[in-house]
Amino acid sequence: MRRKRKKRSSSQEEVTLNLAAMLDMAFQLLAFFVLTFKPSPVEGQINLNLPPPRAILDPNQVPKEDPDEEVSGTAAAHTLTITIASAGNGQVASIQVGLAKLFDGGLTADRLRIFDRRLKDVFAIEGKPYDQVLLKVGKSLAYGELMKIIDVCTKQKMADGTPVNKISFVELPEN
Repeated sequence: MRRKRKKRSSSQEEVTLNLAAMLDMAFQLLAFFVLTFKPSPVEGQINLNLPPPRAILDPNQVPKEDPDEEVSGTAAAHTLTITIASAGNGQVASIQVGLAKLFDGGLTADRLRIFDRRLKDVFAIEGKPYDQVLLKVGKSLAYGELMKIIDVCTKQKMADGTPVNKISFVELPEN
């Protein structure tokens, strides 16, 4: 005698995963991390071609015999000083090349061209009046603004065609 087996009905529910809810949760997590992401500020380390270390005399202290000749391992420094005052918002407030104020106000494309032309005029003087550039920078100047100014300085050439590659900067003391 045979027993009759009960057939399982195909109407029994099977386990299913609700993918719509998982996708919804994934997009919520993605949106959360995108909206709360705050990148760290770019660090202020700049690679510059600096001159080899050697003692530098003030141009007024160079012996009168031959001011261009190196004296016992020291050389006269002819430094072009560019002072960049900063506004509270990190923008440029004014630029002064040497003792002459070039302009007041923020950096625009026109003012960068004026700055570039002024540096070209200064470095076009025969006899290498300057062999290094010193940027005196306000404490609150934004990194991007400083890089625009350094970019203009590094594109300059001396009267003999050699590039200006001795650029350094210091922070202005607070007033």
